[in-house]
Formats: sequence, structure tokens, C-alpha cells
Amino acid sequence: MKQAMKIAAIQMVSTPAVEENLASASRLVAQAAGQGAGLVLLPEYWPIMGMKESDKLAHAEEPGSGPIQQCMSELAREHGIWLVGGTLPLAAQESGKVMNTLMVYDPQGRHAMRYDKIHLFSFTKGEESYDEARTIVHGDSVRSFEAPFGKVGLSVCYDLRFPELYRAMGDCALIVMPAAFTHTTGQAHWEILLRARAIENQCYVLASAQGGKHPNGRRTWGHSMLVDPWGEVVSVLPEGEGVVIGELDPEQLQRVRASLPALRHRKL
Repeated sequence: MKQAMKIAAIQMVSTPAVEENLASASRLVAQAAGQGAGLVLLPEYWPIMGMKESDKLAHAEEPGSGPIQQCMSELAREHGIWLVGGTLPLAAQESGKVMNTLMVYDPQGRHAMRYDKIHLFSFTKGEESYDEARTIVHGDSVRSFEAPFGKVGLSVCYDLRFPELYRAMGDCALIVMPAAFTHTTGQAHWEILLRARAIENQCYVLASAQGGKHPNGRRTWGHSMLVDPWGEVVSVLPEGEGVVIGELDPEQLQRVRASLPALRHRKL
């Protein structure tokens, strides 16, 4: 029997100071756990938003070691939660680059799954210019894990624009989306894309965002939210740091799929 569970998204306004970000994340995760969350999601780039793209290279960790991974493991174990750790810079084989990696920890603090971001963001408009491929290596594998309420599909930020990724995950109860959407692209597309992924996959979508003006001058959109399988926004936080929380109800998920059996009607 699948279990209902409170799930939470953490919204941050991360800085170039790793220790400062670890402290903020620890405080916010504790707040979410204190409200009863059994699964907590951190945003993309939560440990560091450097003054320049290359700053994260100095903080790249090897798998299984380093202060960022240690912090996540300890938080999961301390609060007895599933912690989906946004992304951190993980050492890559290519010189001058890292993997942008999502790590999952179980309630005992054990590493449960790893996903390396597949789609790397590139955007140019006016004075805004981003190209993650300059400092990040593409991931190449679709990843998910089993939680008490069902399968959780793993994705990060720019992945949201590629619906074929989510079809490749199979039948998910929840899709997680840690992100650092820019204010420009977030204002235009963030909510509609999140709701579309929930509707077409008939599952919950939990999105954890960076949300505010960062010391490096970048402005992120925020609007961390929980979307239900019917595409309704359950809870949202427009800007600033904080917690978005709501219940994942497997019975509601099954009701939606029974009343509109679109997944069973697929031909391709």
C-alpha cells in the first residue's frame, strides 16, 4: 500500500559563500521537517552561486566525500527524511568542468541515487548571457528512485523543457525539479511548464527554486511550488527564502488516472 506523505520544496537565494549556504539550507530543512515533511527538495546550485561561473570548480567534490555531501547526509539522518539535494558541483573527468549533480539521501542518511543534469542551459537576451556548457559536462542517464509513495523521477532546471525525458522515466508518482530559472525565462515559462509536466504525466511535480537577487547580480524567478496530478498549484512561494509544503496523496493520483486514463491511451 502506497503511503501519503508531506513533501516540501526549499527556496533559497544562494550566495558565493558555501558555509553560509549550508547554514541556510540546514535551517530551512529543519523548518520543513518540523512541519512534517518526509521528503525535502533543495534548489539547483544551493551550495554556491559564485560571482562568476568558474567559481564552483574550486568546490567540486568527489562522489561520497566533501562538506556538501556530508551536510546532506547528516540532514537526512538527523530529520529522518528523504533529502533530494538540489545540485552540487561534482568532479568531472574533463579539465575545467564539473558535473551538475543531484544527490538523493534516504532517512538513514545513506546515498540512494545520483542524477547528472542532462540538458545544459544556454540563453542570450540583451545583457543576459548564460552558457552552462562552458563549465559543466552533460549527464547521459535518466534516473529515478523508489519512495514509500512510489517512483520519484529526477530532473534539473533546463530539463523541464524536454518532455521526452519524463516519458523515459516511466510511471512516476512524483517528479522533482530543482532549478535556478532566470527571472526572464521564469516569468515567461516556469509555471506553465511545471503544470504541463504534471498534467501530461498525471503525477505530482515538486519544484524548488532559487528566488531573488544574488550577490553576483543574477536575478532568479523563485515561485517554488507543488503541483498536483490535475495540474493545480497546491502551494507556491513567489520570492525570497522559505518552504513550500503539501501532501502527496497516492489515492488522488489514482483517482485522476482512473477518471482520465490518458497514460493507458498512449500509442507511441
